[in-house]
Amino acid sequence: MSVFLPFAAAYYLSFLFRTINATIAGALSSEFGLGAGDLGLLTSVYYLTFAVAQIPIGVLLDRYGPRQIQSAVMVAAALGAALFAISDNFWLLLGGRALIGLGVAASLTAGLKALVLWFPSDRVPLLNGLMIMLGALGAVTATLPAEFLLLSVGWRALFELLAIASAGCALVIYLVVPEVPAPAAISVTSGPAFGSLKTVYTDPRFWRLAPLSATCIGTAWALQGLWAALWLSDVERLDRSELLQHLLVMAVALSFGGLLWGVAVNRARRRGVGPRALLGLVATIFIAAQLVLILRLPLPSYVPWIVMAAVSAGTVLSYAILAEYFPTELAGRASAALNLFHIGGAFVVQCVTGIVVQLWAPTDGHYPEIAYHTAFALNIGLQVAAAIWFAQTWILACLGTVGSYMRREGRVLCAAKHSAGSNVLPNAAVTIFK
Repeated sequence: MSVFLPFAAAYYLSFLFRTINATIAGALSSEFGLGAGDLGLLTSVYYLTFAVAQIPIGVLLDRYGPRQIQSAVMVAAALGAALFAISDNFWLLLGGRALIGLGVAASLTAGLKALVLWFPSDRVPLLNGLMIMLGALGAVTATLPAEFLLLSVGWRALFELLAIASAGCALVIYLVVPEVPAPAAISVTSGPAFGSLKTVYTDPRFWRLAPLSATCIGTAWALQGLWAALWLSDVERLDRSELLQHLLVMAVALSFGGLLWGVAVNRARRRGVGPRALLGLVATIFIAAQLVLILRLPLPSYVPWIVMAAVSAGTVLSYAILAEYFPTELAGRASAALNLFHIGGAFVVQCVTGIVVQLWAPTDGHYPEIAYHTAFALNIGLQVAAAIWFAQTWILACLGTVGSYMRREGRVLCAAKHSAGSNVLPNAAVTIFK
């Protein structure tokens, strides 16, 4: 518990910071006069600094261990939240949000590295799921509980509390988490750092995984972090109470999604099914849920958004795949390398969605439905392309099997025809000469 809970708390704060803008967007827009593009940039800059920090953090985690790195970078989150709380213009808000992204950049990868170091490998996928489930409670806190504080004390006081919580979390991790176990300490400090990183990035299996994982999980993060709330307001025309109820249900789905995928990986492995097949299935369901939204199929609005929220926890599947590809001593770098794509994908989706939506003029404060349909359709196109790339070897294998079967059947049929043809003439001749 001295290892698991402190890192779960850091990941909880990371999720809270990631999704809090969906709740406070209205207050920020009113106070600072922000449009869709401004909100998209403000929310996505978190992902930008988060992504930039991934590779250095992955190298540092493998070299110095998660305790020192997580406690150090979490201080930046506390400073960012404090700056956000006192901001009086858009650019200070942007700087505070950027610092927050940098400060929580190690939350997931440090937690994953800690689990790999301190727990048996067969328990890691389930513990990953539990960590993501507990961390995702931050997304739950960012809905109705955050709304209560928003109405009670305002968004500035809310971020002051978050600054204090972040500083406290950094202190607890530094004081409570034990040092890296001795055998692991030897492995994480040996070998050239960027040479090992090259091992990750030159592995063709990594490049099969990364595009699908990034487009699906990055999109899910971007939607839940901001655009779900704006869709529900502009397209579904939900009032504030109904909107927050949707966000709460989505946050709960995200939390349980982490546990669901962890359990699914364990059970599937017992039946001889690897996490790659599960990720492909989850990606297909995710694409279908987005099509339900765009096509406006007659389903309750909760259904597609619950599915998309659960996919936000799909990192459990992606990291389970990575664990099969790379040894323990590369766990931090491999996780950070993939997380760079997740965060980078979320940044691009969140920012570009704002740019696309803003191409249409709002009516009575609401952007038109076609604006969201266009932005979401672009995302789906990228996901479909990534899914085909991910499944290419399987598709080619299936086509090869079908081709082999057809060729074999063709040869059998030709042989049968040849045999039948060779018997026709002698039989006919016998009949004539009779």
